[in-house]
Amino acid sequence: MKLLKDILYKVPISSIVGRTDLQVDAITADSRKSGGNSVFVAVKGTQSDGHEFISKAINNGASVIVCQQLSPVLQKENEHITFVQVEDSARTLGIIASNFYDNPSSKLKLVGITGTNGKTSCATLLYELFMLLGYNSGLISTIKNCIGAESIPATHTTPDPVTLNSLLNKMVQNNCTHCFMEVSSHAIVQERIAGLEFSGAVFTNITHDHLDYHKTFDNYIKAKKRFFDLLTEHSFALINADDKHSGIMLQNSKAVKKTFGIHTLSDFKVKIIENTFSGLHLEINGKDTWFSFNGIFNAYNLGAIVGTAVLLGQELSLVLEKLSSLQPVRGRFEKLVSPNQVIGIIDYAHTPDALENVLNTIHECINTNQKVLTVVGCGGNRDTSKRPIMAEVACRLSDTVIFTSDNPRSENPMLILEQMQKGIPAIHLKDTLLIPDRKEAIKTAYSMSKQGDILLIAGKGHENYQEINGIKYPFDDKDVLCEVMKEENRK
Repeated sequence: MKLLKDILYKVPISSIVGRTDLQVDAITADSRKSGGNSVFVAVKGTQSDGHEFISKAINNGASVIVCQQLSPVLQKENEHITFVQVEDSARTLGIIASNFYDNPSSKLKLVGITGTNGKTSCATLLYELFMLLGYNSGLISTIKNCIGAESIPATHTTPDPVTLNSLLNKMVQNNCTHCFMEVSSHAIVQERIAGLEFSGAVFTNITHDHLDYHKTFDNYIKAKKRFFDLLTEHSFALINADDKHSGIMLQNSKAVKKTFGIHTLSDFKVKIIENTFSGLHLEINGKDTWFSFNGIFNAYNLGAIVGTAVLLGQELSLVLEKLSSLQPVRGRFEKLVSPNQVIGIIDYAHTPDALENVLNTIHECINTNQKVLTVVGCGGNRDTSKRPIMAEVACRLSDTVIFTSDNPRSENPMLILEQMQKGIPAIHLKDTLLIPDRKEAIKTAYSMSKQGDILLIAGKGHENYQEINGIKYPFDDKDVLCEVMKEENRK
């Protein structure tokens, strides 16, 4: 049992009307989930303002209301309710959620990974690595959440504070010693990580993305930086020294500062000896290791992973040995080979930089006789400015490009494709097709490929749905490609 006065610990409070010795059984920011002995936190979101649902929360049984603006009328009508006025409801939600679950982040080593690209791969591989090293570990990621060996489907890159602390608490109860989590820029700005204690933070890189939300690239950088500003002197900050914006992350950070990189003098220096479709041969801090990963972007990811593990007290040689046995994360440069030796690659690349990295990696591994065919689209209701840039990158680094739907959401797929078309250089127009139906686009691309060619299907990676007008229809790029390859084999 928790008392209200206990879960308000460290919360900047403006005023309290009512009792604080009340029993609290649940916390929520969703008025529909309010019930007896629950605290409803009225958070101002991007789509709606929780203050508009205070009456509904009370009607559903909430006994405590936490809000930024107090309504004298509501107070008078609900004198049995305790009202807590705070400076920032979103941040308060994180703090009280952490208090409610006995501050679980302080009871294990929590490491957050942030950046435009590489978050999922780094977090997932760190989780798998530490499980191999003998540590019961947790994972909070885009693809899935894990409590030891138990896997739970994920709905957000970084969950809401209540879900997040509940997951961390379950990890503590299951004797997890470490947790590796993706920290998105949205989560930082929306205070979803408020109240958490991080043992370390990793910055992978930052490129053009999420400007539909952050409006400017500068705001996007500042959002990432806020994460490192929160760190204490007892934690570490590991950054990509080769990223020109990485230094900004450390400007106000109290954390122990460490770096990884390929081109810059770093604490964890990565040298690429060989890069083929079979894998990467790297030298990390003077030690040679072969990995089942491809491309420069994965060399950076591996540098970040090794650096994190060593900073968490692990021995370098053992880390490299265990890491060399791991396989790429689902939907991240995932390879399939057809009976006629067409190499299919499924990748989540949905930003210009990520797409360019994947295509450059492909070119590093092929010979002049192999052609590159790319199937790519852009998500609806997201940053529109990157659409023509994505198209230009695809055309410049592919022999043939088929533009198709990604997750159009509430947008007209053809309008998205028309915006992408604006980025197609005139010289490449003859090598492009527009096929809105994604399955048909994949089938067409495969039918155009020949032995030894590379077929990249970009944008959705691990996702097993396609969102159209608010409905998520079953759709998996890998399943579709496997089906197409089998059909070809039966002919």
